[in-house]
Amino acid sequence: MVLNGKLDFKKALVGDGGRFFFLFSFGTLLCIFGMTRDSMPVILSGLWRIAAEPDYLVTDYIEVGGMGAAFVNSGLLVLLFTGILALMKVRVRGISIAAVFIVSGFALFGKNLLNVWFILGGVWLYAKVHGEPFFQYVYIAFFGTSLAPIVSQIMFGIDLPVVVRIALGAAAGLGAGFVLPPLAAALLPVHHGFNLYNMGFTSGMVGTITVSLFKSHGFVVERRMIWSTGNDTLLASLLVVLCVSLITVGFRLNGRSAAGLSPMWRQSGKLIADFVDMFDFPPTMMNMGLNGLIGIAYLLLARCDFNGPTIGGIFTIMGFSAMGKTPRTIVPVMLGTVLGGLTKTWSLTDPVVQLTALFSTTLAPIAGGFGWWAGVIAGYVHSSVVLYVGVLHSGFNLYNNGFAGGLVAAVLVPLLEAFRRRSQR
Repeated sequence: MVLNGKLDFKKALVGDGGRFFFLFSFGTLLCIFGMTRDSMPVILSGLWRIAAEPDYLVTDYIEVGGMGAAFVNSGLLVLLFTGILALMKVRVRGISIAAVFIVSGFALFGKNLLNVWFILGGVWLYAKVHGEPFFQYVYIAFFGTSLAPIVSQIMFGIDLPVVVRIALGAAAGLGAGFVLPPLAAALLPVHHGFNLYNMGFTSGMVGTITVSLFKSHGFVVERRMIWSTGNDTLLASLLVVLCVSLITVGFRLNGRSAAGLSPMWRQSGKLIADFVDMFDFPPTMMNMGLNGLIGIAYLLLARCDFNGPTIGGIFTIMGFSAMGKTPRTIVPVMLGTVLGGLTKTWSLTDPVVQLTALFSTTLAPIAGGFGWWAGVIAGYVHSSVVLYVGVLHSGFNLYNNGFAGGLVAAVLVPLLEAFRRRSQR
């Protein structure tokens, strides 16, 4: 980073230190935005309500604790999780950005300052028992916080003495985290790497088994929909500023050039396509901003809501734009969802369908690997599957689209490969 005795700021900004600066800045900005929305006493009270709320799908933290508390919760988790990576001296790659951004998104509707640590603790315990360093499983731990609602539901959603609830919730979180590392590796081949939210597929399996055990003992969870409205202009503006800033900064750091985007967009995005490793950080930043704008445009055109869950969807798209998603691959899948809205019995403005349109891009590699038409088919099929598989885990797996995407890819990919082999004869 030192050139002719002087600090090369450009190299510093695109290097590992600059990437950490980017993630820490992102978390700080979320906190600052949150603190401008409410007073500190209101935010603290909101953070407590968020932590003490059973938060299985769909629980919008803006509605539960207020906008200030929701964004502070998200920002603090970004800072803490980035701090873990920094303390472990992990090199920031595309998967690092994807992991932190998906945490930031779901920290607006499901992950909070209390429930995530038990999942991380379970993964750490697995590494300890097997005599392996935790950093080998750190991303499984980060993504695995999709099961955090299990902790909150047991601690705050069942009628037992407080001590018993806390002990059972902690044990459930630790147990869920403990089984994730071996299952994540074993289940990856099921969808052939064409489902980007592999931990969502894994967590769906764990959540299904866990909820089955709960229900067989008389514990039944009612479906819920806590969904805020009325903040569209403010939140859409915030997202646009963030995305345009990413494009602008990435463009300048890339020598005022779009070099790297074209070869990036030719990739299928199949796991694990780490764009930071493959094409460097500046083009990745531009890709993140562009994909984020596509998600924003969809919400505006479809007259959807801007709230905790939908912003979570945008942040997830942006995060995985560092590891698999490009405009070429996400648009066909989203069009498949739109086609579903025109031909099926639901509306594009239904809350669950709003989320499906954004999170269905977990299947973007199908469009990248088999063509845009395959992406449309994947999105169309996914839009039906995702509406019904949630009953299996009762919303305890936050990455429901990852669970559904794994099932869709497991069926579609072998069929698509068979037709491709036939056409090549």
